Amino acid sequence: MRRVTRSVKKTRKPKNGAITEAEDTRAPAAAPATETAHVSEARYQALFDTLIEGFCTIEMIFDGNGKPVDYRFLEINPAFEKQTGLSNAQGKLMRELAPNHEAHWFELYGKVAVTGEPVHFENEAKALGRHYDVRAWRVGGAKSRKVAILFNDVTEQKKAEGKLQAQLERLNLLQQITRAIGERQDLKSIFGVVLRTLEDRLPIDLGCVCLYESQHLTVACLGPRSQELANRLELTEQAILAIDENGLSRCVGGELVYEPDVNAVVFPFPQRLAKAGLGSVVAAPLLVENQIFGALIAARREPNSFSSGECEFLKQLSEHVALAAHQAQLYGALQTAYEDLQQTREAVMQQERLRALGQMASGIAHDINNAISPVALYTDSLLEREPNLSAQGRGQLEIIQRAIHDVAATVARLREFYRQRDTKISLAPVQLNQLVSQVVDLTRARWSDMPQQRGIVIHAQTSLAEDLPIIMGVESEIREALTNLIFNAVDAMPDGGTLTLRTRVVGSASAPRQIELDVSDTGSGMEEEARRRCLEPFFTTKGERGTGLGLAMVYGMVQRHGATIEIESALGRGTTMRFSFPAPAESAHVPAQSQTSLAMPTDLRILVVDDDPAVLKSLQDALQGDGHSIVTASGGQAGIAAFLTARAQGNPFHAVITDLGMPYVDGRQVCAAVKAAAPNTIVLLLTGWGQRFATEGDTPLNVDSALSKPPKLRELREALARGVQAVR
Repeated sequence: MRRVTRSVKKTRKPKNGAITEAEDTRAPAAAPATETAHVSEARYQALFDTLIEGFCTIEMIFDGNGKPVDYRFLEINPAFEKQTGLSNAQGKLMRELAPNHEAHWFELYGKVAVTGEPVHFENEAKALGRHYDVRAWRVGGAKSRKVAILFNDVTEQKKAEGKLQAQLERLNLLQQITRAIGERQDLKSIFGVVLRTLEDRLPIDLGCVCLYESQHLTVACLGPRSQELANRLELTEQAILAIDENGLSRCVGGELVYEPDVNAVVFPFPQRLAKAGLGSVVAAPLLVENQIFGALIAARREPNSFSSGECEFLKQLSEHVALAAHQAQLYGALQTAYEDLQQTREAVMQQERLRALGQMASGIAHDINNAISPVALYTDSLLEREPNLSAQGRGQLEIIQRAIHDVAATVARLREFYRQRDTKISLAPVQLNQLVSQVVDLTRARWSDMPQQRGIVIHAQTSLAEDLPIIMGVESEIREALTNLIFNAVDAMPDGGTLTLRTRVVGSASAPRQIELDVSDTGSGMEEEARRRCLEPFFTTKGERGTGLGLAMVYGMVQRHGATIEIESALGRGTTMRFSFPAPAESAHVPAQSQTSLAMPTDLRILVVDDDPAVLKSLQDALQGDGHSIVTASGGQAGIAAFLTARAQGNPFHAVITDLGMPYVDGRQVCAAVKAAAPNTIVLLLTGWGQRFATEGDTPLNVDSALSKPPKLRELREALARGVQAVR
């Protein structure tokens, strides 16, 4: 049997002679066998020597008042010496090793020794430039003043955590900036929010965004805090930076450029920054789809002040800014295209509405012209053949005559809404000032007499430019448009107000001259929606009283004259309608009337064909007054029969005057039948579209002359005279 020897206090102490916790806490009666003790001691020593954490035991020293004033190192493992650099410290007091050692560490470890409460904390050893994770606890019994300290050097971990935290902060900042610029759709605001955030959060002393074009960079935006410094650098907005001579070629080539010390760079731009007190600069390219369109420039006063993480952040930020700017440019282009499309769409819709109006008007033009034809013929006859008319009666008939001509012109123009004005249509010189005065007098009853009956006073005033150039136009159309605008102005002033008509010349040597004509009122004005839509056909704000055609006709007149119309209006502030007519390059002159005289025949035998009895009767009376023999036929079929019968009976007609639009057999068929039977017979086509036939050179076959309804007696005579002259 092997003998086991027990020993109370034979465990070998570490070579430094310190007392271990196992030794101090062991009960005498429970002492292990010598062999077991040696094994435990060996394990402890191996652990003590190979432990990667620093480990030491200290003994606290107190003064007479129980205040800890120092401590002595008892045990020190190799890791402790390596991490602290305190070699040969065993058995020495801390104040011997470090006379300036801070007293709060004595208090901390003294409290552990007295209370037995362990502590765990992080120690930043500034003198060593290190960080330690520290654990301390008492060893021994309650009366022991020994403390064991286990600490781990976490400096690298702290650096990694700091880098990670900085990276997270930069990622958060990048996310915030990205979200902010994502809410903006214009370059200026995108660049502004980026630079403002960098100044506040990165921070930087100078920030700007430059756009790349034509081999140079142009400053597009500066940070708000960078303005003063930028002024000293002469780096204001729209300033130009040459690329090659400033070392920026790498940046516009797609590389991030970092100059840690601009004093060491010989290019003019870095030197300019250095003179203003800046030390380092970063230039990050704005790159989209492999195309450079700008650069983000950030600078600080201190040299070497941008870390690699910040440079990487600026590079990532520049990519986001470039993408947002590119999207903003696309959005702007898309917005412009959409607005152009909207304008085109509105113009097309406007033309469609006008075309529909023109087609509708064309359908009723025949009836209107037939209705006013007798009035026109009888008015012409009375003015010509009644010498005993009073001056007042003659004046009234002349007004009727002019009104009939305006009505006829209005009906003819309705169908022209959907057609551009034919360049072949001849425009006559028009004196705007004279025309304005006429319209004011003609509409006096509407703006003066009728309102006064209701106790309302409307003042009409004119401001006409002297020596106003003559414009080229159609007087009746402009007169009608002015009349319409005056009526609208009166309707807009139910409680009275001021109506103003003004003419003036605008333009300069660099801009074409324009003749402007304003019609202004002090009435209720229009809302924006009404102002925008008021030129649309059938749009009205007058309820059942309005047709919605007045301003549409005005718009048609403006288009046909190559003019423009501008509307200024606001609720409660009245309305101004402004026409701008192009001024002729040279003064217009009234063309001289042709002096060619035609012998007017007085003894012709004429067949008149129409489906309207009133027109037939008025034509018969007017032509008989000139000494002609007139036969009438109601409708095309009756007209052909009458012509052929008279020819068969040996009593042919010298001329045939026929309407165009008739049921069953129209005017073209009548003309064809007449010319087929007697080619030398004069054929006149009377129609509401006679003016179009004349101006467009589209006179139908078998027709000698095409005349407009309502007919003018003078034009009938001249057409017959030309026909007689041609066949003789």
